[in-house]
Amino acid sequence: MFQPLHVALVGDYNPSVIAHQAIPDALRLAALAGGVAVEPVWTHTSSITGRDEEFAEFDGIWCVPAGPYANDAGALAAIRFARENSVPFLGTCAGFQYALIEYVRNVCGIQMADHQETAPDAAQLVITRLACSLVEQTEELLLAPSGIVRRAYGVERITEGYHCNFGVNPEFEPLFLENGFQTAARDLAGNLRGVELTTHPFFVATLFQHERHALRGEHSPIVNAFVLAMASRAPASTSASHNTFTKSLL
Repeated sequence: MFQPLHVALVGDYNPSVIAHQAIPDALRLAALAGGVAVEPVWTHTSSITGRDEEFAEFDGIWCVPAGPYANDAGALAAIRFARENSVPFLGTCAGFQYALIEYVRNVCGIQMADHQETAPDAAQLVITRLACSLVEQTEELLLAPSGIVRRAYGVERITEGYHCNFGVNPEFEPLFLENGFQTAARDLAGNLRGVELTTHPFFVATLFQHERHALRGEHSPIVNAFVLAMASRAPASTSASHNTFTKSLL
């Protein structure tokens, strides 16, 4: 029997959060498509101490929506572990926001980089309030011509939904886009909505919540690709049955 893939769902589980309802179903659908078993483990940020061994046994890390987190430092520690150890990483909504903060702090060297929601008076705000709220809104997006997200969807334009009031401060875009990240998606006005880390096998973060497809019984292309990345990294006894899934995403 194949061993299941274990994915840490880093965040503070709340059954009333729509994305939290959707994520297990999105992983289940991706697992069925890939012919693998996936076991999600909700990992409350208050339980994270920052020790590497906390995440050493996971095949992937998903930093989930619904910030601010009970322990922002715990979320940032999980993101850093995934980034530094080539562990497949997915961040959605708050996970997107905190992935960029972690990178600006620990790679770009701006230790005071912060989030306007939790540190409104900080001098270096990477994440700021959106001019127009995206709470329960949808918008059309243009995908980059290459990269993980574009390959997953296989089209140039998509429409996705949100539940957020905060996004990227445009002043910081050149900093992280010239130091390892590349654009994955922008809205039609040019606002950054998704990024990928070019120096990592699978590190994708989106402001939009593609996992919500699962609530309609539909696959999220990005979650499918995330599960594929975990299966590809896992031992052969875990991932031997994912070859058909691999071909379907190429």
